[in-house]
Parts: sequence; C-alpha cells; structure tokens
Amino acid sequence: MTRTHLSVAAAVLLLVLPFAPVPDFWITQLNYIGLFSLVVLGLVLLTGVGGLTSFGQAAFAGIGAYATAYLSTTLALSPWLGLVAGLAITLVLALVIGLLTLRMSGHYLPLATICWCLALFYLVGNLEALGKYDGLLGLPPITLGDFSFQSERRIYLLIWLAALLAALAVTRLLDSRPGRIMRALNTNRGGGATMPEAMGASTFRYKLVMFVIAALLASVSGWLYAHMQRSVNPSPFGIKFGIEYLFMAVLGGIGTVGGAFTGAALVKLAEDQLKVVLPLIFGGSGNYEIIVFGVVLVLVLRFAPDGLWPLMSRVIARWLPGAGRRAVDETAPPLSARSHPQRGAPLLDVRKIRKQFGGLVAVNDISFAIRAGDIVGLIGPNGAGKSTTFNLVSGVLPLTSGEVELLGQRVDGRGSRDIARAGLSRTFQHVKLVPDMTVLDNVALGTYLRTQSGTLRAMLGLNAAEERQARAEAMRQLRRIGLADQAHELAGNLALGPQRLVEIARALASDPSLLLLDEPAAGLRHKEKEALAEVLKQLKAEGLSLLLVEHDMDFVMKLTDRIVVMEFGRWLMEGTPAEVQASPAVRAAYLGADE
Repeated sequence: MTRTHLSVAAAVLLLVLPFAPVPDFWITQLNYIGLFSLVVLGLVLLTGVGGLTSFGQAAFAGIGAYATAYLSTTLALSPWLGLVAGLAITLVLALVIGLLTLRMSGHYLPLATICWCLALFYLVGNLEALGKYDGLLGLPPITLGDFSFQSERRIYLLIWLAALLAALAVTRLLDSRPGRIMRALNTNRGGGATMPEAMGASTFRYKLVMFVIAALLASVSGWLYAHMQRSVNPSPFGIKFGIEYLFMAVLGGIGTVGGAFTGAALVKLAEDQLKVVLPLIFGGSGNYEIIVFGVVLVLVLRFAPDGLWPLMSRVIARWLPGAGRRAVDETAPPLSARSHPQRGAPLLDVRKIRKQFGGLVAVNDISFAIRAGDIVGLIGPNGAGKSTTFNLVSGVLPLTSGEVELLGQRVDGRGSRDIARAGLSRTFQHVKLVPDMTVLDNVALGTYLRTQSGTLRAMLGLNAAEERQARAEAMRQLRRIGLADQAHELAGNLALGPQRLVEIARALASDPSLLLLDEPAAGLRHKEKEALAEVLKQLKAEGLSLLLVEHDMDFVMKLTDRIVVMEFGRWLMEGTPAEVQASPAVRAAYLGADE
C-alpha cells in the first residue's frame, strides 16, 4: 500500500462511516470537523500558500448561512437556490473586498480582514429582516428529489463529499499552471511578486483568485451549517471564529491540504474535552480552553512552525512509500514557440535611459544596443547603477526618461509582465526559487506564457494534456543545462550554484529572445563558476542573446562579445573585452587611479 492508496481508503471510509453502527456523537463531531475543514482549506490556499493572512473567513461562512436562511424561511425557496444565492453574494463581496484590501501589505491586510469581519458580523446582527441577534429559525432540510438530508447521518454525506471534493480541487490547483504562480507569491516560501511578474503573471489577479476561492469554500460551509442546525444567528460568524479557523490552519499545517483536516479535527475534539475537564480542575466555569489553545499555539510556532501534518507525514513516510514520482512524458507535443530574429538583427535598443530617486540620479542617460546572437556584459564598480539599469530594461522599475525598444517594439513604460510577453526573460541577483517545490516545478513556472489553462480547468482536472507539455518542456530545459538528474529534488535542497542554473532553466522555458542574467556567478565556488560558464557557452553556441551583469571580470571577459562599462550611473565606454581591458578609463574606475 502506498500513501496514495491510504488517502483513497481514508476517503472511502469517511463516506461509508454513517452507514456503520457508530455512535451518533461521532457523526456529530465529524460533521463539525468537515464544516471547519472546508473553511480551513481556503486558509491553506490563501494564507499558507499565498502568504495572505485573513481573520475574516467566518464572515463569508455567515454570508452563505444567512443567504440560504433568509430565502428558505422568508421566501420559502429551495435550499439549493440558497446555495446559489449565497455563492453569488459571496463572490461579489469577495471581489469588492479583495479589490479594496489585497493591495495592502504587512500588518495592514490582517487588520483590514478583522475590520470587514466585524462590519459584516454587526450588520447581520442588526438587520430586522435577518432576525437581529436572535437569528432565523426553522430552516427546511436540504432535499434531493424525495431524499431528505434532515438527519445528521444523511447531511454528513453532503458535508464530507463537499470537503473531500474541495480537497481534491485544491490539490489539483496547487499542482498546475496557476498553482505554481500562487505558490511563488508567498515571500516566506517563494520569490514574492517580482519573480511571478517576470514570468508574465499578474500577481494581484492570483491573489484575488485565492481570496475568492477561500471565500466561496467558507460560504459552502456556512450553507451546510445552516441546514444542519436548522437555524442561524450571528455568534458562529464573528471574529472569534475567524481567529479559531486561522488557529486550526496553523496547528494542522498552514501550507498543506492534509493540515486543514488535521487542524480542524484536533481543535474540535480538544475543545470539547477541555470544556469538560478544565472546569473540574479549576473549580468553576469559564473559557479556560482558550488559555490552553494559546499556550499550544506558542509551542507549535516554536517547535513545529510548519504545523503537525508535516510531522505526521514524515512518520507515515517511514512506513509507507510515496505515490511515486509523476513520470515526465518527454514525448508530449512541444509547447508553442515564438519566432526569433536572425543572428545579427537588431534586438534591444536602449536610448538615454535615466532613473532618478528624488535628488539622486542612479542611472544617467545610458545607451547601448544588442543584436541577436550577442552576449553583452554590463560591468562597473559597486554602486555604478548596473542592477538599476537591469531593472529599468526589464520593467521592474519605471524609467524617469529615455526609451527601450525590444524587437522593434517600444517597451519603456510597460511593466515586467508585458515585457516578458514581448520576449525578455531574466534571472535575479538573489535567487528567487520556491524552495518547497521541486526543481522541475520551478522550471515549469517559466512555461506560464506558453500555456493557457486557468484556475477552474485546473481544479476540475481538465488541464492534463497541457501539464504534460509543460513538464516535458521543463525537463528539456533541465537536460539543456545538465540538471535533469535533480529534477525531482526540492529546489531548497540544492546548493547555490545549481539553484542559479535552475533559474536559468526557468528563464529558458519561457522561450525568450533575450535573456538577462543578473550576477549569475555571485557567491559561487570555482567549480560552480566553471559549470555555469559551460552552460552559458552552450547557450551562446545555440544563438541565444544574453545581457550579463557580473562583477567577476575573468568570467565576463571569457564569455562576452562586447562590454558596456558604467561608473556612478553614467556610460563610461563600450567595446570588446580586449578594448575594455586595455582602457585607462576602466582601470581608473576600478582602481581609483590611471595607470
């Protein structure tokens, strides 16, 4: 038996459990665990994967609950129409709230989620039509034809079918084109916004998608809760439960699907037991379980910051083999490729670009050009403005003035996402990989612009053919740079040298016309530099055009056709490696005196 077989067996067991002679109390507990898991799955995606902390998911559960409660009691409509209405209202509100708050960063986003959770909580608690704080009573059971889900054992089937399908959909999403971008957004786990944008993806769009999915999952949970309880009131949808959901996610494993179920189960079961045991110990009633949960959370954050599910997974892995590496079908049809200019054709033309930060001029009217098939070096002492120039050309920073033309198109004034679409790809001075993704998946990020499947297709599993193509392309690029044997390693386990090669492979997977390498040899040992130089020589022989920023002069001189030298943000000279080495002006710039 493998872990995959074990997961399938566990899912089947959960679905047949209500037909077994188990106590009703077990079924009740599992119903709540399933409902909580639905909400926490959204937090796994939003907070664990995307790095966007939210305390407000309980409010979206409340929207789903109150929408169906109002329609099914006041208007006597079907609970299924209540589900549709709840999801529609949740979708609109999530889009509006997301558009207003997701551009915030740091502590402002969590504070904003607390604010709108409180606002929605007090809104539903003060509307006469929604029964104010007493809520709405007498909700009808969910029915499907003549079959009623009135009993707890019957609604159990709906709850756990929804939870397991949601888990499957989220798992599929994370292992897909949009999922790879989502996993790269978390600044603690991935490269933040800069790297996905350089791959051609809209980071804000994917933040909004994650926010909406998390809200919809919470809304479904609220709908099921309302018809299980047959009544609603504001208390289960306040900020207290918003905090508890986040606690469940952190305790179980904030970035894992299994962690959602683990956290929900542990918190629900422990809370019920503590409510019985602690008053006996302390000799009075009170919410003592909150104190225990606080202590437990501190201990988990200290000793198991990734949560309990990863620890459990490692224990299971000792006894059961994994599902096996997903085979890469290298015979899959190639992805679409762009047409590249012939060798010697104009490729990049940089004209008098300037960048000013207040009164500081970081780049002062720099101009140079690259032709197809060239390797051009951009060098200069520390503080010369090389990286800033790089970021101006690639669209990471906006120009103060000047023009940049790529393949005959003006790209100045366009962001890095649009410039990537025009045919430019890059690496970064500080490696930006997703450490808990495999090398193959990190390289597959580079195929983003060459693939089309969106979030819904991924969640429904309709992207299989395109995924085979993307993975095959990633493997081809890994073979190209000599890292195919490490394709299934986690990127975070590699040394710095191979990580830089993975970044190059990821950039090559986008099929660029021009590749920008930002200090690729920085921090590498001698052998690693030699391996990198061999890769770049191979790319040069294949006709790829490169713009290279590097401090290692020996490395640059052996690779480049021409070199542009900068000093204090200004253009100093341009010439062949031999001309640059012989220049008194260059020696003066580096050594501080003319020799």
